[in-house]
Amino acid sequence: MRKEKIYANIISVRNTLCVPQKGGVFPIKKTGFRATFRKYALDFFQHADIFLLVICLICSAISLFAVKTATGNLDAAGYGVGSTKCVIVQSASIVIGVGAFVVFTFVDPDILGNQWKILAAVNILLMIALIIFGSADDTGNKSWIRFAGIGIQPSEVIKILYVIVSAKQMTYLKEYKDINSFPSVVMMAGHFALVFLAIQVISSDLGSATIILAIFLVMFFCLGVKLYWFVIGFAAVAAVVPLLWTYFLKGYQKQRLLAPYDPSVDPEGYGIRWQTIQSRTTLASGRMTGVDAGHSTVFTGKHTDFIFSCIGEQLGMIGCIVVMILLTIIILRCYYIGIHSGRTFDMLVCCGMGTAIAFQTFINMGMCLGITPVIGLTLPFFSYGGSSMVTLFAAMGVVSGVKYKPKPERFTLAT
Repeated sequence: MRKEKIYANIISVRNTLCVPQKGGVFPIKKTGFRATFRKYALDFFQHADIFLLVICLICSAISLFAVKTATGNLDAAGYGVGSTKCVIVQSASIVIGVGAFVVFTFVDPDILGNQWKILAAVNILLMIALIIFGSADDTGNKSWIRFAGIGIQPSEVIKILYVIVSAKQMTYLKEYKDINSFPSVVMMAGHFALVFLAIQVISSDLGSATIILAIFLVMFFCLGVKLYWFVIGFAAVAAVVPLLWTYFLKGYQKQRLLAPYDPSVDPEGYGIRWQTIQSRTTLASGRMTGVDAGHSTVFTGKHTDFIFSCIGEQLGMIGCIVVMILLTIIILRCYYIGIHSGRTFDMLVCCGMGTAIAFQTFINMGMCLGITPVIGLTLPFFSYGGSSMVTLFAAMGVVSGVKYKPKPERFTLAT
């Protein structure tokens, strides 16, 4: 009986490792690079979020058209914007971004969460690098690190790393502490405050700082913290706002915040409100289906912060609606995957990523319409920018990684 069992095991192993050939020979299967690549490719298409990737690629394809159109007009008008270079950079960023999506799909988000100390250290190093090597752009924000003709915006990476580190911290407090206790709330709020103030003080990037605020509030809510903490928090913010307005915000930032609601800030429309006025004119000229070929409004930032206006001009209201639908699908997909992940950490990561895109989309479109302040936020997946495109695809790769890994046997999001 023992011999028969051993023989059966040998046959089973042989059938697993070998393939039958003529003459009854069973050579060992080859497991080279091609076979390994085929295995992982098949696994990727079976378990990754291909739907999310396709929607992101559609957005990117539209962005190439919009960037080419916008930069071509700026180049022709003598604004010093190289149209060909911008299209090449945007295309390369999309390719690198897709690679990042694939890589992070295979990386278990728990591995990233467990390395929270390293991620936090990277955030600190990026902020230090901004202090030493940072350079200001045309908005006055010291938010770029430039070398060899290449510009990197660390705040794009900082936002993604903050989501992961904050999700790890919140998950730990939920599982091992009382999330509604004063020490727990202070720890979470303190983490947020440090990142928020560091971005604002070091780079004066009010746009990225406000995204951090939105991420924190939504993750805080999704964690299941009692509503009375939000009341206390809003009261504390109301008390601190005068101090922030007086000592942290610069003069041009105050003007930007007031401009959409107080025409007296720039009554002639040639100063702080000029871009917004040009943006609204550009959007209106597109009407339903876009302007005739060759017609275009020219103003700075049209390929970056105001790409939505360019799309509205070239593709009309129909194009704008398509853009809004595509971005809404991406946002809802992030929340859907998070809610159905079955893990607190994964849920918080997905909701954080979705919130970053949602808030940035709302503010950017509001900037183009003149209903929100111009604070230097680009339109996700559409605006020109290598750092933004690569980090957005990487963030969606992390969300895809949540879908990729097996779900737990029971749901664990209950408070």
